[in-house]
Amino acid sequence: MKIPLLDLKAQHEPIRTEIMNALAKAVDSSTFILGPEVKKLESQVASYSNTKFAIGVSSGTDALLISLMGLDIGPGDEVVTTPFSFFATAGVIVRVGAKPVFVDIDPVTFNIDPHRIEQAVTSKTKAVIPVHLYGQCADMDPILKVAERHQLGIIEDAAQAIGAEYPGKRRAGSIGKLGCLSFFPSKNLGALGDAGMVVTNDEGLSERIRILRVHGSKPKYYHQFVGGNFRLDEIQAAILNVKLSYLDEWTRQRQQNALLYNKLFRESGLIEKSGLQLPKAVYAENGLKHDHIYNQYIIRVKDRDKLRNDLQKKGIGTEIYYPVPFHLQECFRSLGYREGDFPEAERAAKETLALPIYPGLTPEQQKYVVETIKEYYSS
Repeated sequence: MKIPLLDLKAQHEPIRTEIMNALAKAVDSSTFILGPEVKKLESQVASYSNTKFAIGVSSGTDALLISLMGLDIGPGDEVVTTPFSFFATAGVIVRVGAKPVFVDIDPVTFNIDPHRIEQAVTSKTKAVIPVHLYGQCADMDPILKVAERHQLGIIEDAAQAIGAEYPGKRRAGSIGKLGCLSFFPSKNLGALGDAGMVVTNDEGLSERIRILRVHGSKPKYYHQFVGGNFRLDEIQAAILNVKLSYLDEWTRQRQQNALLYNKLFRESGLIEKSGLQLPKAVYAENGLKHDHIYNQYIIRVKDRDKLRNDLQKKGIGTEIYYPVPFHLQECFRSLGYREGDFPEAERAAKETLALPIYPGLTPEQQKYVVETIKEYYSS
């Protein structure tokens, strides 16, 4: 049996006609830049994220970059963040001329450990970027308290977590100063290419980011400051407007798949036999509908690479998110970090493995995944 890590065909086939009609409508309108579909998506995403404003941008990476620019962060400034995330989280800090300062992660959620942040704050610190990794919010309340004490901006990297909820029924992106979403095709809500969004409750920041995304001009050809070309394509917005109405159902399917995996793994005896660890939805006891949206379903095993090779031979797609923490990346060598500085991030990089979790994954496929892992450890 062949099971890909992600099967977008299974997601798109039932709504193919709607997607093609939306594409045709966008083409026929001939309004390809910041047209009605972008405005509609901004309104819908703001409502979905429980924020007052949403600004469509060209990618999740650009959402982070323009947010730093919106907070006027640049050379001489420091930004505290996690060493364990997709590269963009740290890369954008360097791109604006600031310095990333890393803080180790919580070993259960893989998100930044909020209790380590304050010791990393200096007089140069201007912001914190917590990442809601794999579809579960970072522990935001302690982060908010640190930010308030030191007057820091919070930019939530919610690229993997649209709709995820934190106690108080606060949605990812709505808790800090700014929230950044990605609509990369593999995300829970994915476009047919790159696309992103910034969400906020701050009207002034919202207006500044709208100006920044069009080279800093308002009105046209009159530039208050230097921005960039960060516009969301009308065609991508049209597709996302179709897909957004299905997002809650896709999230429900991912959550059901996660529950079935948990049940199958516990019944298999693998947890006791191999020490395999399952992902934990840490806010589940609060009764949140979207406590964890499972952009990825991540297990931990000591012999991760050997297991992954075996699964690949048996036709099961997997991925490692992420094999090298930021502080050990070649391009960040000048920051002066060394191996051993962030042991939890380093351990996660060696032990974590993503299994298929996409909507449309069948119980039979999940049983095959678990049985294959059980056979590996039995041999």
